[in-house]
Amino acid sequence: MSDTTASAETTAEQKLDRPLGQKNVARPSRPVGKARRVKDRLTSPWATAAAITIAVLWTIPTFGLLVSSFRTPDEIRSNGWWNIFVSPSFTLENYFEVLTVSGASSANLGQYFVNSLVIAIPAALFPIAIATMAAYAFAWMKFRGSGALFVLVFALQIVPLQMALVPLLQIFSGVLGISGTFPAVWIAHTIFGLPLCIFLLHNFISEIPGEVIEAARVDGANQTQIFFRIVIPLALPALASIGIFQFLWVWNDLLVALVFSGGTADVAPLTQRLAELVGNFGRNTERLPAAAFISLVIPLIVFFSLQRYFVRGLLAGSTKG
Repeated sequence: MSDTTASAETTAEQKLDRPLGQKNVARPSRPVGKARRVKDRLTSPWATAAAITIAVLWTIPTFGLLVSSFRTPDEIRSNGWWNIFVSPSFTLENYFEVLTVSGASSANLGQYFVNSLVIAIPAALFPIAIATMAAYAFAWMKFRGSGALFVLVFALQIVPLQMALVPLLQIFSGVLGISGTFPAVWIAHTIFGLPLCIFLLHNFISEIPGEVIEAARVDGANQTQIFFRIVIPLALPALASIGIFQFLWVWNDLLVALVFSGGTADVAPLTQRLAELVGNFGRNTERLPAAAFISLVIPLIVFFSLQRYFVRGLLAGSTKG
């Protein structure tokens, strides 16, 4: 009897502690978040096996290129790079010829290496700077026709850049008079990279919580202060990710740089010299692996130095909450 009375008193006290009108319902268990589900799928055994397989298949050609760059010309012409496991032999002669030997038939990569840096760095910074401002305007500065203008910018990605080469070259040579110079290459890469950069940055910047922007406006911040003090720091991972892609695209480009640089040694990039290295009759092919692997140094440095921002930029916006 006493136990029943104590249980009844406890139940009555619990009811009094609850707000008036609240029913005694079981609290639902917290659902598993989207981030958790994505993590479980990506860490499954099948996903791990697929990732390892893709990594191995992707690495084999690069490894073969590295091995071939240390082989003698006779070995490169007579057998494949996998014979290094049977009869290993290495030489630095290819790298020595590519980096130090000068002459009409030599690689002489030094000047072209500097040209590629002079082309790639501004051609990666200019479109990102302009695209960031444009993306912020499309996302948070509502004006008449902004939606139609954004769709037009997005549609420019469909236009092949080959269609714009001749008209743009005519403007550079006939109107501006900058054909065959670095500014011509910078402007061309900026024009061709802007649509995609604006689209990607708009998707990221538009996901910034509106409460943050409104709080800054209440505190008296203008558009410039909001852009530099709030949007830029929050969009840094996305800026780094897009910067990596833009830099690699410009560094590996041959068509745009060849058309607008004029093909001269003062402006031509490293990719042009790699294309010319073999010659008309396929001579000196042993220098190609060494020269190609030297061209990979800068992209690898850029990628690994910005890797943490790259991963954050890829994951940004994939989950909420």
